[in-house]
Amino acid sequence: MDESVAVVAGAVLNATFLTPTELARQGLRRHAVARLVAAGRLIRLANGRLVGTDCPAQLVAAGRHRARLDCVSLLALLGVFTGDRRGPMHVQIEAGSSRLPPRDQSVVAHWRRSESDRNSLAAPLIDALAQACRCQTPPIAIATLDSAWHQGFVNEEGIAAVFQRLPRRFGALRPFLERRAEAGSESIVRVMLRVLGAQVEVQVVIPGVGRVDHVVDGWLIVECDSRAHHSDWEQRVRDLRRDVAAAVLGYTTIRLVAEDIFRAPDAVKDDLRRVLLHRRVGRTPSNRSVRPRLSAEAEQPTANRRSSAATPPRAATAQAEKPSPISSMSSSRSSTERKAPAAAFSWNASRSSRR
Repeated sequence: MDESVAVVAGAVLNATFLTPTELARQGLRRHAVARLVAAGRLIRLANGRLVGTDCPAQLVAAGRHRARLDCVSLLALLGVFTGDRRGPMHVQIEAGSSRLPPRDQSVVAHWRRSESDRNSLAAPLIDALAQACRCQTPPIAIATLDSAWHQGFVNEEGIAAVFQRLPRRFGALRPFLERRAEAGSESIVRVMLRVLGAQVEVQVVIPGVGRVDHVVDGWLIVECDSRAHHSDWEQRVRDLRRDVAAAVLGYTTIRLVAEDIFRAPDAVKDDLRRVLLHRRVGRTPSNRSVRPRLSAEAEQPTANRRSSAATPPRAATAQAEKPSPISSMSSSRSSTERKAPAAAFSWNASRSSRR
C-alpha cells in the first residue's frame, strides 16, 4: 500500500468519538466543551458524543446515527472501487441497540455485532468488504475485492477472512478474483470474458506495444479506457500508435469505454460475444514461439502502465460460452438480506461508478 494511502486509511479506520466522561478526564468540563463546540473546534454528535472538525463528513454522518460507517460507503471513502458512490449511506449498528435517532431512505442499516472499539466510527475493513459482497451484484463485488487487494488494503489472508464471513455460496466468487486488476472496469470486463468462455491474461506486456489490460485467447487485446486516463490528444496519439504496433504483430485491439461498461454492461457483454465469434483459428500473432510474460503486477505505478514490454502469446481456438460458477448464487442487496437470484451478469445499470 502506498504510504499516503496508508495514512488516510489509518485515519479513517481508527477514527473514534469522544464522550463527555473522556473529555472530563482530560480536564475539559461541560462549559469548556460547550465553548469548543461554539468555536467550531468540536462537532457534537448524538448523545453527547463529540469529534474533531478534521473528522471526515461521512464518519460524522454515521456517528450522528449512533452507527459506524460500513459497507460500500466506508470502502468508497477509502478509495476502493464500489458500484455506486451516489447511493444511500451504509452504516453498521450494533445488534441490540435501542433508542436510535430516526433514519430515512438515505441510510441503509446493517445490524450485526462487531468486535470494534465501542467508540469507533468505522466498521472493521474485513467486515465492510464482506457486507459489500452482500449488497452488490457478483461482478461488482468481484471488482470491489480486486480493488481492495490491488491497493494493498488486504492480502490473500484478508481475502480468505472476507469469505469466512460470508455464506458458502459466495465462495463461487473467489476463483474470479485478480489482484493485478488496476480498475473496476477492468475487473468487470475480465469476468465478462471469462463467463463467455474466453481465456484471459491480464496486464500483459508486448514488445513494441507496452502493457495492455487484457490479452484474450491469444489474439485479441481488450483495453478499458476512461476519461481520467485518456482525455488528452497526446494520450490518444500514443494509444493509436500502440494499436498499430499491435496490429503489425497480428493482434486485434478493441477499446471499451468505462462509462459504457458501468451504464450498459449487457450491451458491452453482447459486443464482446460478437467479437469473440471472429476468433482467427489457425492464425497467431508474430513470434508465436515465444510466450508472453505477465507484467510485474502492481509494482509499476498506474502512470507508467503503458511502458513495459514482453512477447505475445499463441492463439487459442474457439470456445463455446460456458455457464459461470457464480450463475447459481444468490446475492443480498439490502439490510434485510433478502435473497434474490444473481445470474452471472444480473447487472443493474443504475449502479455506476468512476474508474
